[in-house]
Amino acid sequence: MSKHDKAQDKTNAMRMFDAAGLPHEVLFYDAEAAVSGAEVAAALGQDPDQVFKTLVTVGKSGEHYVFMVPVEGELNLKKAASAAGEKSIAMIKSRELLPLTGYIHGGCSPLGMKKVFPTFIDETAILFDTIMYSGGRRGCQICSSLSDLQKLVDVQTADITA
Repeated sequence: MSKHDKAQDKTNAMRMFDAAGLPHEVLFYDAEAAVSGAEVAAALGQDPDQVFKTLVTVGKSGEHYVFMVPVEGELNLKKAASAAGEKSIAMIKSRELLPLTGYIHGGCSPLGMKKVFPTFIDETAILFDTIMYSGGRRGCQICSSLSDLQKLVDVQTADITA
């Protein structure tokens, strides 16, 4: 379990793990020095295939979707649309992220968004005992099992990486 001295320092994602009593680790890094996902993985000494970035999209229907792909990979929009049952998918504009999710670019967690959106993670996540993803702010990552993440938000695995 992660230990936090100050409740006000916790993000929504951390609070969700704590409330559920699920094992996880919270890792911090210098957000100024590690900007890209690959730099975050390197700063934390992690395999970049095991570290996932959280991307928010909008489908042709107007519905929003969350996709998690390895930090060195790219979301394949055609595969993403197929996974979501949409004709097409597009990335949302950066300025739309905060009002939609409550998170800023570089600190968007799949947990604790203002609204729960259908969420998909690249199928390679099943290859690891633990995966890492944003803890809800820049400079913060959560490490947990995929199954524990799935206890907090309905995350489906799919082939979505380019």
